[in-house]
Amino acid sequence: MSSVGKSSMKPEQPVYILNSASVVGTKEGQGPLGKLFDLVGDDDTFGGGNWEEAESTLQKEAVYLALKKAGKETTDIKCMFAGDLLGQSMATSFGISIYQIPLLGVYGACSTCGESILLGTMCISGGFARQVLCVTSSHFASAEKEFRFPLEYGNQRPLSATWTVTGSGAFVLGAEKEPGARAQITGMTVGTVTDYGVKDSFNMGACMAPAAADTIKQHFIDFNSQPSDYDKIITGDLGTVGQTILIDLLREQGYDISDRHMDCGIEIFDADTQDTHAGGSGCGCAAVTLSAYILKQLEEGHWKKVLFAPTGALLSKTSYNEGKSVPGISHALILEAIPKKK
Repeated sequence: MSSVGKSSMKPEQPVYILNSASVVGTKEGQGPLGKLFDLVGDDDTFGGGNWEEAESTLQKEAVYLALKKAGKETTDIKCMFAGDLLGQSMATSFGISIYQIPLLGVYGACSTCGESILLGTMCISGGFARQVLCVTSSHFASAEKEFRFPLEYGNQRPLSATWTVTGSGAFVLGAEKEPGARAQITGMTVGTVTDYGVKDSFNMGACMAPAAADTIKQHFIDFNSQPSDYDKIITGDLGTVGQTILIDLLREQGYDISDRHMDCGIEIFDADTQDTHAGGSGCGCAAVTLSAYILKQLEEGHWKKVLFAPTGALLSKTSYNEGKSVPGISHALILEAIPKKK
């Protein structure tokens, strides 16, 4: 692993996404990507007695499917990088304890998918593991209960609000290319906490867009690259409000990404038929979209190289009730298609 510029790193050899899995709830299954997910639940409780148990089941199922698709046993995995949105990552702790894989808990809010894969790539590239597993999740009802109001309260959501995705994505990373490997990771940029003073916890797009802009700009500087070097520049959770802000902020810095920007929160729901307002967000949003859709586009050759930059809003109930602003963070990964043998 070599350092690149101020905030970036490049593996000496690519790290491979050997396989992955996506598990989602009913609303996500009814959206534009519904047929691409590995498992769509019949009931958003997933057989649990409460919303937190439901989210734990999401992770448990995603890990099981990812290992099965990759042809791996739990003993093949050196360690796991995992996290969620709940206090003390309780969905993770209760969901994946049955696998008894050494765990490194991760919290980056909705950027956790990017952070966990980034850390997993560092671990493999540094020679500390041959194979690791990365997983994250979110659940609409558990997130509302954790950060806003329980569903029973029946509060009204403003049009700027995004809908927390009920879903979990799991990824098996490896040091060596294997048959069926889905993509290769060739570079990474670590984000910094970015705070523009936004205090509206319902407007996640406005809170997180500055962080995405900061990370993407630094990525371009560190790698001496331009937007045209990527088929797509993909954020995880900004929705329609955050997308507009991101494009405007980067234009001010001399970068125009408007013709190639894609946001997972916009892609996962149908704005015309599903009442999600500004789009989707949550740890599961970028994770399931990456597994089900983005990697598929790379595998099939529609895209050769993308910049994947999920974003997170770093708030808690305590910080919100104390009148604090909502800082954001974003981490970026260069994902490339694996060249086909001639």
